[in-house]
Amino acid sequence: MVRNLTKGKPLKQILVFALPIFIGNVFQQLYSMVDNIIVGNTLGENAFAGVGATTSIAFLIIGFVQGLTAGFAVKTSQFFGNKDEEKVKRSVATSFMLCAAITVILTIVSVLTAKPLLRLMQTPEDIIEYSYEYIVVVFAGLGATMLYNLVSSILRALGDSKVPLIFLIIASVINVALDLLFIIVFKTRVAGAGWATVISQLLSALACAIYMFRKYDILRLTKNHFKTSWKFCWEHLNIGLPMAFQYSIIAVGIMVQQAALNTFGTLYVSAYTAASKIDSIVTQSLVAMGSAVATYVGQNYGAGEIERINKGINQAMTVSVGLALVSGIVVYFGSDLLTGLFVKDPNEQMLSLSKKYLFWQGVFYIGLAIIYVYRNGLQGMGYSALTMVGGVVELLMRIVASIFLVKVLGYLGLCLSNPCAWIGVDILFITSYYIIIHHKVKRFARISVASVKIKKHSKGIA
Repeated sequence: MVRNLTKGKPLKQILVFALPIFIGNVFQQLYSMVDNIIVGNTLGENAFAGVGATTSIAFLIIGFVQGLTAGFAVKTSQFFGNKDEEKVKRSVATSFMLCAAITVILTIVSVLTAKPLLRLMQTPEDIIEYSYEYIVVVFAGLGATMLYNLVSSILRALGDSKVPLIFLIIASVINVALDLLFIIVFKTRVAGAGWATVISQLLSALACAIYMFRKYDILRLTKNHFKTSWKFCWEHLNIGLPMAFQYSIIAVGIMVQQAALNTFGTLYVSAYTAASKIDSIVTQSLVAMGSAVATYVGQNYGAGEIERINKGINQAMTVSVGLALVSGIVVYFGSDLLTGLFVKDPNEQMLSLSKKYLFWQGVFYIGLAIIYVYRNGLQGMGYSALTMVGGVVELLMRIVASIFLVKVLGYLGLCLSNPCAWIGVDILFITSYYIIIHHKVKRFARISVASVKIKKHSKGIA
């Protein structure tokens, strides 16, 4: 159902909206997790490491898609918060057209550059063919990824976080079945895992799109809604592109990390891959809070509820700190058990490397929580260019850590590269948010006072 986040208690609205996103994010992580578990337990450690070595270049492209569609949805949520239904429809139509054009370009570029990027990152020779075999399929199916992220972002912009969850759960079940069918029965090796992910995501996206257009009157488009202007397109691109580049910039930093990791050998790649998958899953509560904050802020910004935005941000931050502490405890005490899910009979060195990585991430999860809340809050207000600057800061911090700390501390330096990036970005986002929100509150107060004076003056004339 469509949810108006400009009314009711802020924290309750954010939490109710975030819960389905959290569950959906976990299932979305299962796409990748199941691929890795089945590959690791059926095709061996090298195949597992090969798929894991694609994580950073996959995020380079898929992160761009996620940022782009989330940025377009910011405009949609602002129009929805302002109760402008006609512009909501135009925004949705424009988003579809822009995404279709960008998908074609992105698919061609990503498929052609996949192998050179793997070599640039010094992917070990004993796993590079596995890496390419998997990632080229994922890139070829970017249309499915774009469609799913767009329809999900549109629904969330209108306050509906439940419907994408339902279709994603169904798709996750299909993904598991196709993984087993392609890899075990058809013997397609790691390419089968890629095709299972693409097909599952496509089915989820199509079902979700059909449902939303039939269910919601506000999303029923006509030909006139597709007659857009360059100015209207630019309003979307002005938010969408900086958010897309922000994710891709972060991905470049992760690629530098991966390149540094690859020099340690296949065992380290396997341990790091397993640990990073665990890390991704346990931090989805923080991601969900950030996504909920973005929609909450977008709707309230469109409605002019500036003080309500600040209250919601502060309450969301308090909850996120608690979630970060719990997540840190989970990864530390559960690292051995969880690592064993990905690799059959992992040795003691692999378990030790995985635990070391998870320990240092968990210690700094509060820094990650700060990023998700404040970055998404700024995005919801339309400050996507500022969040792109944050991506540059992350990139620089990761590069410095991956080059210099790795030389001094070895694998430990690599484990510390993410926390270094988080701390640097935290300083930027916290400072920027409070400067901006202070300015907005003062401006809102001046406008309110002026409105009262005009009304009194009008009554006096009457």
